[in-house]
Amino acid sequence: MLIGLNRFQAVNLAFGHGGGDRVLAEVARRIAHFAAEELGPAQAGDPAPLVARVSGGEFLIACGSPRSRERWQVLAQALGRSIARPLALGGDAVRLLPRIALLRGQAHEDGGALLDRLDQALAQLLRSGARRLAWADGSHRAGRRSAARLEADLIGALHRDEIAVLYQPQFRVADGALAGAEALARWEHPGLGRIGAETLFAVAERADQMAPLSQAIATTALAGASAWPAPLRLSLNVTAEDFALPDFAQGLLARADAAGFAPERLTIEITEQTLIADFEGCAAALRTLAAQGVAVALDDFGTGFSNFRTLKALPLDTLKLDQSLVRDVARDHRDRAILAAMVAMARALSLTVVAEGVENAEQLEVLAQEGVTLFQGFLRAGPLDSAAMARMAAGAR
Repeated sequence: MLIGLNRFQAVNLAFGHGGGDRVLAEVARRIAHFAAEELGPAQAGDPAPLVARVSGGEFLIACGSPRSRERWQVLAQALGRSIARPLALGGDAVRLLPRIALLRGQAHEDGGALLDRLDQALAQLLRSGARRLAWADGSHRAGRRSAARLEADLIGALHRDEIAVLYQPQFRVADGALAGAEALARWEHPGLGRIGAETLFAVAERADQMAPLSQAIATTALAGASAWPAPLRLSLNVTAEDFALPDFAQGLLARADAAGFAPERLTIEITEQTLIADFEGCAAALRTLAAQGVAVALDDFGTGFSNFRTLKALPLDTLKLDQSLVRDVARDHRDRAILAAMVAMARALSLTVVAEGVENAEQLEVLAQEGVTLFQGFLRAGPLDSAAMARMAAGAR
């Protein structure tokens, strides 16, 4: 996939090259996160997926593992949705609508030829205005029919229990004890295999099924966590579409009550992107939940354009540091200084700090020295299914 940011030069003109660089960094983060989530590690014998910035506002994703054209089409649509979410810049909400060219390489076709065909297709897309997605060879015909079929599949999937919940365990930095887990959604599609969260929610948005999907995830996750021993906590991610429901807070509390899961052990995770559409409405719902003991975590803190107004105006309990802030803390003194400053700020505001993406003991040692409270990542455990998480939770009694 070759991704081009339509009208990116207008951002440079409006906000200067510094503002443009910040937008590029945030878009790059979203693309890298998407590729890690949806393409995952390489299959045996295949090269690892490649994610790169090609030039200016153009980015490339390449993958050697076999996937169908229909799957690539779905992935491209979901990635476009992720990139198009509003970006906070200079007090404004900036939204860039990407154009994406796709290509499956032919036997013996070298990289230069692939990039040339992709570049031509992307150039045509950027000139066309209306279209946002095209196959470089022009032979793919799934288009709208493929999207419509997936939307219909999703409606049925909600009734066939195809939406699975995995749990990403969280551990205390100080002693390594299990503290709880974050719920992650996956779609076990009977034809396409496992579909990750970003693609799942992209299909749900087109099918106008965001609220039913979110409610199904919460119900399943709470049921799975109901047997965990106290005080293990469950974290649920919340979307802007959830907050748009007038009874969102009351509905979530009712589902927790039905599952027998105490609100005091529940955390909801929000991102600043979630808050852009209706900050005051979101804040009111969060205050309702907080009054019943539900904790509120600000996710992906330290990426994008963290607005410190959020820290003051919302009833926050936790800051979740994105894995990009953790990756180099053991070998880059600047990254460690940034981490120390964020932890100090959180401590001054009486906020718990959770680090994501911890992969080695050196990172964990730095987190312990700087006073981070909790961590999650492949150093201790990747996402677990309900049964495996239940066994881990039982061992924590």
